[in-house]
Amino acid sequence: MNNFLRHIGQAALHRQPLRVTFLRRIIRMFSLGDYSSRASIDAVVRPQYAYCIIEAAKLAQNMGLKKFSIIEFGVAGGNGLINIEQHVEEIKKEFSIDCEVYGFDSGEGMPASDDYRDLLYLWAEGFYKMDREALEKRLSISKLIIGNVRQTCKTFHDKFKPAPIGCVFFDLDYYTSTLAAFEIFNIGPDSRLPRIPCHFDDISGTNKFLGELGAIEEFNRHNDSIKIAQHHMLAELRRVPMPWNHEIYCVHDFTHPAYNTCFREDGRLALKN
Repeated sequence: MNNFLRHIGQAALHRQPLRVTFLRRIIRMFSLGDYSSRASIDAVVRPQYAYCIIEAAKLAQNMGLKKFSIIEFGVAGGNGLINIEQHVEEIKKEFSIDCEVYGFDSGEGMPASDDYRDLLYLWAEGFYKMDREALEKRLSISKLIIGNVRQTCKTFHDKFKPAPIGCVFFDLDYYTSTLAAFEIFNIGPDSRLPRIPCHFDDISGTNKFLGELGAIEEFNRHNDSIKIAQHHMLAELRRVPMPWNHEIYCVHDFTHPAYNTCFREDGRLALKN
C-alpha cells in the first residue's frame, strides 16, 4: 500500500503533465524523429549527456574537424560510458563527424581522504569500485584510463594523442579529485574546442566551498584565460525544463584561436556588414 501511495503521489506531483511524460516515453521507445529533436525534449536516456555531445558536435563540425573527444571522469560500473557510446552512434547518423571516448577512473573506487571539502559525510573510501574485466567486455569504442587522475591527466595527451576535447562529464564527487581532473585543460588550445560543455553530476546540496563547485571556484581563481562557468538560463531556453539543466557548465578558453569565430546556424561563417 505504501508503494502504491508513493507512486500515486509521484504522478500527481510530477513537474510535467502526464501526457508529456507519456509522449516522451513513446518517442524514446520507438526512436521517433531525428536524434537532436528527441534530445531537445529529453526523449533519450541521460539527456544531459546528449545535450553536451550535440553541442560539441555542432561546434566541431563548424570548425571543420573530422572528430572530437568525449571524456568521462568517474566511470565506476560503466553505465555512463555505455550511454555515451549509444549517443555517439546517433551522432554519426546525424552529423558528419566521429568521436573518441575516454573514461578516467582509479579502478579501485574512491580514494581515502581527510579533506572536509571532499564531502566525507557523503562519500567514503572504496565507494564505486570498478569491475574492469566485466566492463571492458561491455564497451565497444571507449578506452579506459586507469590510475590516479593526478597522473593520468598529465600523461593523457602524450600517450593517446586524442582528438580535440569536445565535452566532459564529471562524476568524481570529491573536491580534490575534480580539481585534479581539471589538469586536462592545461594543455595547448589545439587539444580542445574553444568552448567545452560539461556536466557536473554531484553539485546538488553543495556550495562554492565544497565538492565539485569548490573545485570550479578554485580553478577559476588561478586561471585568467580559461574559466568554467554555469550555463545560465538553460532551463528557460529548453523546451522541457528539467533539474539537470542547472548542472551544465562550459569551459571557456578565451585565448583559443577559434574562440571569437562566429558561425551561423547553418554552419557557414557569419558575414560582417
